[in-house]
Amino acid sequence: MKILVLNCGSSSIKFQLINMISKEVIIKGIVERIGLNDARLKYSTDGRKEEISAVIGNHVTGIQMIMKYLIDIEAVVKDKGDIFAVGHRVVHAGEKYAGTVMITEDVLAALKECIPLAPLHNPANISGIEAAQKILPGVPMAGAFDTAFHQTMPEKAYYYPLPLQLYEKHGIRKYGFHGTSHFFVAKEAARHLDRKLEELRIITCHLGNGSSITAVDHGVSVDTSMGFTPLEGLMMGTRCGDIDPYIPIFLQKAENLGPEEVNSLLNKKSGIQGVSQISSDMRDLEIKADQGNRLAILSREMFAYRIKKYIGAYLAAMNGADVIVFTGGIGERDRNIRRQILQDLDNLGIFLDETANQKAFGEFGLLSTSQSPVKLMCIPTNEELEIAEQTRNIIEKNAPPTKG
Repeated sequence: MKILVLNCGSSSIKFQLINMISKEVIIKGIVERIGLNDARLKYSTDGRKEEISAVIGNHVTGIQMIMKYLIDIEAVVKDKGDIFAVGHRVVHAGEKYAGTVMITEDVLAALKECIPLAPLHNPANISGIEAAQKILPGVPMAGAFDTAFHQTMPEKAYYYPLPLQLYEKHGIRKYGFHGTSHFFVAKEAARHLDRKLEELRIITCHLGNGSSITAVDHGVSVDTSMGFTPLEGLMMGTRCGDIDPYIPIFLQKAENLGPEEVNSLLNKKSGIQGVSQISSDMRDLEIKADQGNRLAILSREMFAYRIKKYIGAYLAAMNGADVIVFTGGIGERDRNIRRQILQDLDNLGIFLDETANQKAFGEFGLLSTSQSPVKLMCIPTNEELEIAEQTRNIIEKNAPPTKG
């Protein structure tokens, strides 16, 4: 059983073909710079990496190219019928779906209604779905939503202290994102402890260029750091995260900026990039910090401090935690950031084993000492596998009963 997972951006298509029997990735890659002169397909399979330049004007052409390489060039599938299903990553479903669903015309209509909530993401996701439907007619398709896992948050967590009619009219509330990743690593944490997910209180820290933290209480999300948009919450690569809400208004007046200019400043020119004036990539800042660069050191300290505050908040929200998980590019690989976050938390039952912390790099690692009441883990995320599993489950659930 082979499932193709697609993650479509405005000018890119990430893909993985997964063998659901062995859970192995058969081939993975990306079509990038769609619509530009230097568009290309990059992929890896069987230990090889390939890169092909091509004219790729839209998502339809991009998916056609992917299928050509899957069938004709690499022969990892016999034909289109060899693909059991396609799972699509979709960023925003608003309050409409609390889980993965089969793609129907009603689902597409609902995603289009959510475009104002995710104007940069949903149009690209919809384009990818429609392109895949055209290229792979008859192949079942499912949508897995970044927001779905967080639909279990209680009202006290997702309402904003604004006039209630703004929620009723515009849907202004906390939605949360990275849900697929948070759910996957929470399940993995339970598996590594040989415990049921429903027995545990877990704080999952997805740290990358985009970062978020979720409080997973007995298997469900009860709070998360990202909000109405992915701008809320932690300091990120180029996003500011939590700031005084009057600052955007002040900037419009003091700097004579328009709404789009303020939006660009907060989303694309702030965060690690804005403070460091060096880079949005934490790896670059680590090098500069080791050389004594003051702003690189400050940026890393700010990043870690704000994560530590959220961990404290979620410890309070859940009356403690059994596990804290680090995932994402930074969470899995930046040992010094993990140490900065976790140091001086011993009064909360958090004891980091620095030797174990140094060993864990891009793979599972138990980071806590044996005496630590709160277990600390590094767990690589695998959103594609989670999407594939959810896609298989929803399609098998909706399959017509067999005769006889």
